[in-house]
Amino acid sequence: MSQKMSRKLVSDLKLLTKSLSTHCTSIQQSRSASSLAFKNAYINGQWVTAEDGRTFPVRNPANGDLISEVPDMQAKETQTAVNHAADAFKRWKNYTAIERSILLKKWHDIMAKNQEDLAQILTAENGKPLAEARGEIGYGISFVEWFAEEGKRIYGDVIPSAFKSKRLLHLKQPVGVCGIITPWNFPNAMILRKVGAALAAGCTVVVKPAEDTPLSALATCYFAEQVGIPAGVLNVVTCSHQHASEVGRVLCQSPKVSKISFTGSTATGKVLMKQSIDTMKRVSMELGGNAAFIVFNSADVDAAVAGAVASKYRGTGQTCISANRILVQEEVYDEFCEKLAKVVSQFVVGDGQEDGTTQGPLINEKAVDKVDSHVKDAVAKGGKVLIGGERHVKGPTFYSPTVIRDITEDMLVCSEETFGPLAPVIKFKTEEEAVLLANSTRFGLAGYFYSQDIRQIWRVAEDLEVGMVGINEGVISSTSIAFGGIKESGLGREGSKYGIDEYLNIKYACFGGM
Repeated sequence: MSQKMSRKLVSDLKLLTKSLSTHCTSIQQSRSASSLAFKNAYINGQWVTAEDGRTFPVRNPANGDLISEVPDMQAKETQTAVNHAADAFKRWKNYTAIERSILLKKWHDIMAKNQEDLAQILTAENGKPLAEARGEIGYGISFVEWFAEEGKRIYGDVIPSAFKSKRLLHLKQPVGVCGIITPWNFPNAMILRKVGAALAAGCTVVVKPAEDTPLSALATCYFAEQVGIPAGVLNVVTCSHQHASEVGRVLCQSPKVSKISFTGSTATGKVLMKQSIDTMKRVSMELGGNAAFIVFNSADVDAAVAGAVASKYRGTGQTCISANRILVQEEVYDEFCEKLAKVVSQFVVGDGQEDGTTQGPLINEKAVDKVDSHVKDAVAKGGKVLIGGERHVKGPTFYSPTVIRDITEDMLVCSEETFGPLAPVIKFKTEEEAVLLANSTRFGLAGYFYSQDIRQIWRVAEDLEVGMVGINEGVISSTSIAFGGIKESGLGREGSKYGIDEYLNIKYACFGGM
């Protein structure tokens, strides 16, 4: 990579973390932000505590500081939320699409005006750099605006009838109460991508946010309340890890809940699907990934390095579509490894609220342990560490951004999702070998490849067994695209014009005697 290109990449990474103002105060110092650090859950338009008064702490992963304590709810409170959502559905489904759209647009607008406060909260509880948090808030609220429009385009069909006496119609109607279970890595966007579609379709929701990051969810409720979204339409039940399974079980087993939408691990997704069988719920599952990032000999290597950095290290590697295995063809292998390590060596690790930080902490020490185990396994089996490869001095939740070459298929990094700042680079010889390696996993969420051979581009794009493909691009998420995977990476799609269909039933109506 040219010196100019290297400087530009580092400059771009630093620009990502610059504040929109000259100085960004911490959540403890920001009056408006701290006012959004709620201490109650939100059920039926009320800010409520757990029935037994129990709470659990929400801590900053960068330093362990206590941000807030929120209600540790259990099955009884969850069923109460479901009951209120079911009552609210009887009214909300009868709002016109335009009435719902107006409320959703107001919700979008007020969150847009308070984007900085929402970003401060997100960084405090999740750890990602403020610039990334701002980007997530913008991305998350864009789904509310998108589905406010899509809700007005829920079209049915008039079907040509074979009988003169009959008229045939397809109607689309909301499924009902939806249980929404979301992860900690995108605590704003994952909620709004689901809830925006559900509410626009006429459904009501009960949200169980991740125990590590409940404050972002509660903040969205605050703004929903401000713009007049009716009580019971949006409910958030908070709980600790200890009670997460029983809260999830209520959502899956209650006959009043018609759908479950979950983002998280494949193992948990399978449990939720099994629990939903008795009530035959509709389910949407956005589950684990093991994305391959392929660099062919014909690729622009500098562009491939930039794409790998964007894909691998966003969110400190804690994204479901992160490049988990980097496959590089032998002619450009050494060049790619050298250039990738050079860029990664210039990352700035630190608290996400510190100016200049490009890599924040992992969500907890358990996550660090997993990254470290993958590194040690790779080294023990012949992998060569080019940069990083150790816990970072910043603290117990930090790990040094790492690049390892000479990776082989028997290493854990090839079969398990690392979910951290580790880029394992594998050498391959032929296109067929690369595609075989990329597809040699039970997951199929996302894949990436770089090539300038148009025939190869078509072949590989069609042959990769994934739901989403980045071609000469490392950042593929957008409001307008259908997000989701195949195989054990899930069911259904979110975002795009297809996302609202996940919350609608098709009813056939036959008019006789015409």
